[in-house]
Amino acid sequence: MVACRPVPVEVRPTVDLKAEVAAAEKRIRPHVRETPVDASRGIGLTGSARVFFKMENLQITGSFKLRGAMNRLLSLTPEQRARGIVTASSGNHGAAVAYGLRELGIPGIIYVPENASPAKIANIRSYGAEVRTHAIDSGLTEIFARRYATDNGQVYVSPYNDPAVVAGQGTIGLELSRQLDSIDALYVALGGGGLISGIGGYLKEIGRRIEVVACSPGNSAVMHHSLRAGRILAMESKPTLSDGTAGAVEDGAITLESCRRYVDRSILVTEDEIRDAMRLVIDSHHTLIEGAAGVAVAGCIKDKDRRADHTIVIVLCGANISRERLKDVL
Repeated sequence: MVACRPVPVEVRPTVDLKAEVAAAEKRIRPHVRETPVDASRGIGLTGSARVFFKMENLQITGSFKLRGAMNRLLSLTPEQRARGIVTASSGNHGAAVAYGLRELGIPGIIYVPENASPAKIANIRSYGAEVRTHAIDSGLTEIFARRYATDNGQVYVSPYNDPAVVAGQGTIGLELSRQLDSIDALYVALGGGGLISGIGGYLKEIGRRIEVVACSPGNSAVMHHSLRAGRILAMESKPTLSDGTAGAVEDGAITLESCRRYVDRSILVTEDEIRDAMRLVIDSHHTLIEGAAGVAVAGCIKDKDRRADHTIVIVLCGANISRERLKDVL
């Protein structure tokens, strides 16, 4: 294995998230779907709680990641596009970048962990992208890919550690603000923090009074524990159904402070709870979700006694799951 030395992360000034999300929405609109909000009565909450799924599992490429990836790629200068980009991904971000590279005619390399889901790697390659493997932990893959980009004069497109990526994910919040008059609580799977800080941050910045709840698999909860420690921790990650949120978080990630600012609570769920949540959504909604989406559903179910008379949104962040993993879940 090639040793990875730490890569300095560019320090950027504080941005106006509300303005950045609005600009991102206009920029990416021709390239992404406005996903529907689907009412759910099947997850067993008490009282008169109203539950809605934000159906990012129906997004092009099968996950929310297309939003942030397209916003970053569309923000590149002509010179940067010509030199090409490098990224790292456990799967969904890689597919989103691959789709964007094809649509915009930009060359690039996508690094994935050696143990990445075969279904997700196949999804990336289906868009014609060059895929390379490095390391087992996705955090080490990211460090290596960023260093490769720096050494070769190319732009590194982070899965989460970039204001343009966070703003792109925040367009989900903009859509929700149009789709629902009020939201009391938002449940989102927590990986690197780009999705939850983008959505929750936008809704709070426009004045919505909302509780933002981060949900993590107990087997791999680096950002969950980092939020409690106030710094990015180096931790072992165990196998999890939620491969889309698994692995290390890049040292110096801007999303740590964003999550500390916008996330109200962070909860852990077990693998059995994730599996049960996935089955519940598949059975009751006849729609496919991956493990990371199951994490958010499981978190809401675990929290059910707190949610009487609330309007709740659960983000179903993706649907990219292999047949073998799906068979195991079912």
